[in-house]
Amino acid sequence: MLNHFEILETVNMIDRENLDIRTITMGISLKSCAGQDVDTVCKRVYDKITSYAKDLVRVGEAIEAEFGIPIINKRISVTPVATLVDALEEPTPENAVKIAKTFDKAAKDVGVNFIGGYSALVHKGFTRGEKALIESIPRALAETSLVCSSVNVGSTRAGINMDAVAKMGRTVKEAAELTADTKGFACAKLVVFCNAVEDNPFMAGAFLGEGEGECVINVGVSGPGVVKCALEKVKGADFGTVAETIKKTAFKITRMGQLVAQEAAKRLNAQFGIVDLSLAPTPAVGDSVAYILEEMGLEKCGTHGTTAALALLNDAVKKGGVMASGYVGGLSGAFIPVSEDAGMIAAAECGALSIEKLEAMTCVCSVGLDMIVVPGDTSAATIAAIIADEAAIGMVNSKTTAVRIIPAPGAKVGDTVEFGGLLGTGPVMPVRGYSAEEFIARGGRIPAPLQSLKN
Repeated sequence: MLNHFEILETVNMIDRENLDIRTITMGISLKSCAGQDVDTVCKRVYDKITSYAKDLVRVGEAIEAEFGIPIINKRISVTPVATLVDALEEPTPENAVKIAKTFDKAAKDVGVNFIGGYSALVHKGFTRGEKALIESIPRALAETSLVCSSVNVGSTRAGINMDAVAKMGRTVKEAAELTADTKGFACAKLVVFCNAVEDNPFMAGAFLGEGEGECVINVGVSGPGVVKCALEKVKGADFGTVAETIKKTAFKITRMGQLVAQEAAKRLNAQFGIVDLSLAPTPAVGDSVAYILEEMGLEKCGTHGTTAALALLNDAVKKGGVMASGYVGGLSGAFIPVSEDAGMIAAAECGALSIEKLEAMTCVCSVGLDMIVVPGDTSAATIAAIIADEAAIGMVNSKTTAVRIIPAPGAKVGDTVEFGGLLGTGPVMPVRGYSAEEFIARGGRIPAPLQSLKN
């Protein structure tokens, strides 16, 4: 039971420290929608999404009003669409785009913020449908508003599919060029994974995994501002005290998330999946992961010691979360999306934070290189090499890593790209000027590491 003090404490977290439910995400299986005719498939997809998710926004708003807890986004994730494309009589990029546009219409009609699952899992090889889907991604994202896409190119068990890595370098580049009028905005809706998880509620990488049920509710909770405020009260204390303070704070945040998730699942007649406790920043003042690291004693995020501070934060968040719920899942930890974090933006602008330092930080945080804006003339091979580096970190360390990178057309180092809303402002960061073209052109598969042999 919550006591009077805990209730007041939670109210203060919401009112003053930017605590929120970042997303209620409904996962919908589209396996029953498969068929040979694309128009029939599109009708089945539209009918199923609009039937299952018709009350998602209304229920989210009702819970928000009744509990007084801000719920920022209501979203949908679906079965990776490549499985639908594979079943078509003609698995072409054009037919894949038709399905994407159906997603977009369904998402708009039920009123959600985004729909994820325009995805393919190709860590060991490609099917015809997966190749068609990847080829269609730039058009699909350029011609829709709410569709998000992800591709898994590696895993600890399978190694890294370098042919897929090369394809994704070209895909990112083409997606940016097709949305040059918005500085490559399509790339903000595209993420490339290694070790993708099946129950991630956050965009752009959410999809409903093969082992998931018919209809599942996953909730993402966030509160970087709450953690920072908690650390302000233990200024100068040792790291044991810092870790304990973060754990206790994460425990309280996760309890709130579980309450909302269970209530939403009950009202929507869906299965309760997981609570993802991820410290996901926003551009709002005080809602920054970088500020948490600086509160630990770093003059600026990106300086020496940043990776150690982030490792402590990520571990303590997970430990606090699992004590509060038996169903903590998704990515759960700390996100470091540069354009979405006021402290990261400031650190990148002053030169304290580089892509190389961010890559080191991804060894110990929840995901990877996220919302990184690079010059528009960055080559597809360089983008592919960045993806390969990040996938290697995930593969060897048995963790999820990802890349969401935007080669903003016409932008140069020192420029700033404005995306607006939760996606924030991206300072254009430099990349290495040396070529990886021959490395990427080798193709094939990087073998799985020795630690993959666990059976």
